[in-house]
Order: sequence, then structure tokens, then C-alpha cells
Amino acid sequence: MSRTQTVLALESSCDDTAAAVLRRQADGSTDILASIVRGQDSLHAAFGGVVPEIAARAHAEVIDLCVEQALEQAATPLGEIDAIAVTAGPGLIGGVVSGVMCAKGLAMAIGKPLYGINHLAGHALTPRLTDDVSYPYLMLLVSGGHCQFLLVLGPDSFKRLGGTIDDAPGEAFDKVARLLALPQPSGPSVERAAQAGDPARFGLPRPLLDRPGCDLSFSGLKTAVLRAREALIAAQGGLYPQDQADLSAGFQAAVADVLAEKTRRAMTLYLEVSPARPALCVAGGVAANMTIRSVLETIAAEYDTAFVAPPLALCTDNAAMIGFAALERMARYPPDDMTLSARPRWPLDTTSPALTGSGKKGAKS
Repeated sequence: MSRTQTVLALESSCDDTAAAVLRRQADGSTDILASIVRGQDSLHAAFGGVVPEIAARAHAEVIDLCVEQALEQAATPLGEIDAIAVTAGPGLIGGVVSGVMCAKGLAMAIGKPLYGINHLAGHALTPRLTDDVSYPYLMLLVSGGHCQFLLVLGPDSFKRLGGTIDDAPGEAFDKVARLLALPQPSGPSVERAAQAGDPARFGLPRPLLDRPGCDLSFSGLKTAVLRAREALIAAQGGLYPQDQADLSAGFQAAVADVLAEKTRRAMTLYLEVSPARPALCVAGGVAANMTIRSVLETIAAEYDTAFVAPPLALCTDNAAMIGFAALERMARYPPDDMTLSARPRWPLDTTSPALTGSGKKGAKS
């Protein structure tokens, strides 16, 4: 590459509205000039989870403001942008549509190319942005809506080793927080409560550990927490703070144990491809949980493998990762056109069978 490339990126797949400006230098290094993220926790707090209709409306109301702030923070006029990148899926369709339509308008207005990016690819490529990790590496993407073990073979080449067949860990944290009357955001609330709890008090299950492979399940664990809570309420007429702490600790320990064993299995498969510089990477909101992060770091050490966890601001949803994924694509593929559409489902590994969730959720990404 003989010149710099500057990308304006948008992200609106769930409940964070984000815009970022990235610049790739002629030597291939990439700088984040600006990263703006507006969360929606206060809008959804009363409902115990993300309400898609509320999220979509909020994205539409602030996405242009995020773009304006990002350009101002980056000290970069819109006319100096070389390309527009946007999350085109997977995600809550209303939010994704808001981002895609805004990106199309910007691309048309300044006559610059448009790149629709897979949200999961953004997460999966983040270790290259933050730590310049070499291909191939093992990625555990663990968040509110997704949980997958991926072999990242290239900027557009991913092999799924396993994933959740029902609730993702973040979904399970949300539901357990509601069951225990803990405040939103649920992940930090459960983690705080667990610090004062006894993880051994309740005999909670470790789903799918009796089966081979790297697939995961957390729905049954959530149900076990529900039954333990109901038994406590029936026996003592209510739920006390120590009960909340012990159930939180038991749930968190069970999730960590499942992820630990499945990660060991995924590591064995990964090391069979003989990577020159092996790395276990983790991204997604649940990667902020220090108990889970510590377990994964220990496993990486067991296999003499580097452990990479990007900073929290780049683990959770953000537009910087979308801009970086676009920069990775720009050197290899043509841009999208104005027929780019929002996709609620968009698997990274198109050769593997779809992961099927429970009930109305259908095929997962």
C-alpha cells in the first residue's frame, strides 16, 4: 500500500450505537483516531434485557450524532474519508437497518465505497488490531448473543469448532440476573454478587461435558438456577442476599468450568494445524468477567500458548473493530453497492451446519 487509508465505521447491531474513524498507514499499521460508543442500559433497565423496538428507535435517533462526534474527535472532515464501513449483520434487524441506511447515505453523499461487515468478523479480527496476532489463531467469541470457538485462518476465512446450541453465556447471565433480582447490566451484577458467594453451596450442572466436541449449552444451567431459587423461596419464604451471592457464585463457576473444558478441547484441535505462533484469543462482553478470563489465561499457559484479550472497550460492541475488518477487506475484495441489505443471521463459517437454538430463535450465527 502506497498511501494512507481512512475509514469511517458504524456499528448498531444490538444496544450500543457506535462510530469510529481508523487510519491505516502506508506501512500497514492501523491507528484508531476516534471511537464513540453510546450505550442504552438506561432505556432497557426496567425490562431486564434488550427490547428490540426500543433499541432500533434509539439507534436511529443518535447514530448521526455518533458520526459527528467521531469525525470531530478524529479531526477528520467527512470529505477526507476514503471508505464507509458498517455492520450489516448479524444482529437485531431494526438496529442493523439503522446503521446500514445511514452508511449508504454517507457513502452516496461523498462518493466513497461502502463495505458491509459481519459483526462477528469484527470481534474475531480484533486481536490483530490490538496485538498484531498472526494467523491462524483460536478465538473464543463469548458475548450476549453469541458463543463460538473459531479458527481464524485469514481475514475472511473462519472455521467453527463449536458453539452454543441454545442460550449464549451472556443470555444466561441476563436471565440469571433477572431470576435473582439483580440490576442491569447483568454481567457485572452477577460477578459482583458472586464475590461474596459460596460456589459449592448448590450442585449446579455442567451441561454437555459428558459429550464429545466443543458445542456448549447454558439453557439447562439457567433452569437449574431457577429451580434452586424456587426451592429457597418455598422453604424460607423469600430470597436473601447470601442466597443471591451463592447462586451467582455457583452459576459463574459452572459457566467457567464448561468454558474451560470446551476450550481445552478446542485447543487440542487448534494445535493440530501447527500454528507457528499459537494464540488463544477471547472477545465479547462476557470476556470482561475476571473469573472466566483468569480460567482461560490459565489454560493458555497449560498449552504454552499466548493469551490475548483486547481491552474491554474493544471486547464489547464498538465500531473500531468494524473499521478494522473493512481495512482488512479493502485490499482483497471490491466494495458493496447500494443493494447491501441488513442480515439478522450471517454465519462466519458457511461450510458448517447452522447452530440451532431453542424455539423461535432458529438458526444461530
